[in-house]
Parts: sequence; C-alpha cells; structure tokens
Amino acid sequence: MTPGPENAPGFWLDTPEHRTWLAEDARKQFAFFRTALRPEGGFHTLEWNGTPRPDPLQELHCTTRMIHSYALAELCGVGGAEMVEHGMRYLAEGHRDGEGWAWGVEGQTPVDRRRMGYGHVFVLLAASSAHLAGHEDAPALIDAATEVLEQHFWEDGPGLIGPDFGPDWQPLDAYRGMNANMHGAEALMAAFEATGREDYLEKAGSILWFFLGLKAPAYGYRIPEHYFTDWTVDAEHDGDPMFRPAGTTPGHSLEFARLLLQHWDLAGRPDSGAPETARKLVERALADGWAEAGGLHYTVSLGGAPLLRDRYWWPVTEGIGALASLIKLERREEDEIWYRKLWSFAAEHFIDHERGGWYPGLDAAGQPTETQFKGKPDIYHALQATLYPLAPGLSRQGTTLPAL
Repeated sequence: MTPGPENAPGFWLDTPEHRTWLAEDARKQFAFFRTALRPEGGFHTLEWNGTPRPDPLQELHCTTRMIHSYALAELCGVGGAEMVEHGMRYLAEGHRDGEGWAWGVEGQTPVDRRRMGYGHVFVLLAASSAHLAGHEDAPALIDAATEVLEQHFWEDGPGLIGPDFGPDWQPLDAYRGMNANMHGAEALMAAFEATGREDYLEKAGSILWFFLGLKAPAYGYRIPEHYFTDWTVDAEHDGDPMFRPAGTTPGHSLEFARLLLQHWDLAGRPDSGAPETARKLVERALADGWAEAGGLHYTVSLGGAPLLRDRYWWPVTEGIGALASLIKLERREEDEIWYRKLWSFAAEHFIDHERGGWYPGLDAAGQPTETQFKGKPDIYHALQATLYPLAPGLSRQGTTLPAL
C-alpha cells in the first residue's frame, strides 16, 4: 500500500491521493486506540492486535498524550470527547498527588511519586489541547500545571526547565536534560494557542534559543541531550536507555526543527533565521541518522557516528513532520525526495495497515519487533505525522486542523 502516487511529478502534499491516504491512516489510528480506554480509569497499553497488555502501571506521559491525541480527534471532527473526559478524570483522580502529578499510577494509587519535568509539561499540553476541544475543566488545569511548572521546574537564570524531583520536592539529582525542555517548548506553544498569553510563547522561545541558537551551531547542528547543573554539556552521560541514552538523538533534532518553525510562525515570522536553522538541523539529522537498510538510528555520537542502531517508529514520524513543514514554506525537490522516502519506508515497515497503529521497532531484517517499546506504545507520534501534512499551516492546533 503506497502512501502516494509513486512517480508523480511535483509534491505529494498537493495530491488528493496522498491527502486521502493520510486522512485514512489517521482515522485508523483513532479507531485502534479507542479500545485503550480502561473502564476503571486511565488507558491500557495495547498489544499489536489491540488487546490490553497486562501491566497495570500507567505513566503520566502516556495518559496525557492520549488526552492530547483525542482532543485532536475532536478538533478533526471524528469524535474524541469521551476519551478526553476519561483521561482528564484520571489525571485528577489517579495521577494528581498533592502539588503535582505522580509519574506512575496503578489503579487510583500513585506507585511512582517522582515529579518529572517531562511528565508535567505533558500535563500542560493535554490541558491546552483539551481546552481547544472545549473541555470545561481544561482552563483550570492549564493554570494548575503552569503554577507547578513555574514554582518548581522553571529556572529563571537560563530560562529552561530544570531538575526532576521526589515527592518531597527535593531534586533527584544534578541532571539537566534537553528532552523535557523540547517537549516543554511544545506544551508552552500549545498553551499560547489555547490562551493567547504571550509569556508562554516567550518561555518557549527561551528554550529554543538555548538549544538551537546556542548549542546546536557549536556542535555541527547536532543537539547535545545531557547537561550538568550549570547547563554545560555532559558529553559522557549514559543513563536511562529510553529517556537518557548516550549521545545525541537525530529524531529529537527533527522534532526540534518542526517546533522551531512553529514558534517562528506563531511569533509572526520575524527575520530570525529560523527556517535556515531548521533546515540545517533536518539535513544533519538525516545525514547522520539514516541507516543503510532504511529508518533512523536511535542515537549517534556528538561526532555523528551511530551508537544505538535500533530503528524506532517515532524518529521517522518526526522526520515526516519536519519535512512537511519545510515543504510548506518552500517547494524544494530534495525535501520531497526525503518526504517520500520516509513515508514509503513507514508504509512498508512500520504501519499496520490492517488493524491500525504503527509497530514500535524493527529488527535487522526490517520486520516488526519489541525491544525498548512493548506493544503499540502510543498514538501520539504517528498521528501527528499524518496531521501535520494535512494542516494548512505550521501548527496542529485550533482551527488549522483538517476535517477527517
């Protein structure tokens, strides 16, 4: 099943065949993940066939991403209000743990009470998207998440999101990271779109400037992931293989490039050099990350050598989003070649055309496998890969979303 007319001249974004294919994949994803609703609260992680996995643990970023994704379903006209309401209730009754939200919950009981910046920014994203979709509790959740982020996570000096905390709000360690900040920029821009408050856009800009205006050029447009307390680069860090792997992550460079263009657009497209920076990030990430057999290596060194060669679905989705943004700004043939290559690889290797959803990883032969990620871990990344190309602008929020 091809995602577009294979040998057609021009750009797939301009063809009804490709746009129809994108809309159909989005609808299949929405249909597949609706079965994740857990009657007693929250959401199941699903096996490849759509049955619930037995693990009772629900992590904060998974709950919030489901809320966000089905808020997009509501905005696209295919119905997501029930899923949003279910997730919002679970945030309040399951994850809410005093001042802040617990990272891991089983049933109604927090079992991992860490206060993670990565998780808290997704609370803000979920609240902002739910607000755009009309949920009555969303404005209060935006305010609550903003207050916690500003009081505990935001560091005024560097203008960045800082450490993670234990349940007593004592820092867990000296680590500072790029990943929470990248998704922080995403959430802050969503909050700006939901509320119109300029301070959200300013904070997102501060994050983008540090990582993309200062750090990326100093490292050949690779973005260091890990930092010491004073925000100098920790080039030797090798921690959690999912959230803190050694090296730099091409998928994050692609994601950051798209977010930079979104911020530039929301800010009125100033003469800031953002499109040029985004292009350099995309070109470097694809040159470093593309594997000989296709797909993107998970991590590379700060010099560009492959480190973790596992090929996951989400870096491909982020490449699609970044390239779609570049193509919307300027029709370049080299971008179209990469856009078609990524979609064609995804359609052949990652997408479950029969049941919906995307497989999380590939083995050496290019067949679906489970290594770091089990089941079909979420709808968030793959859904956005289908919606960004369909949206007329550089944002996925509000009235810019397509009707499916």
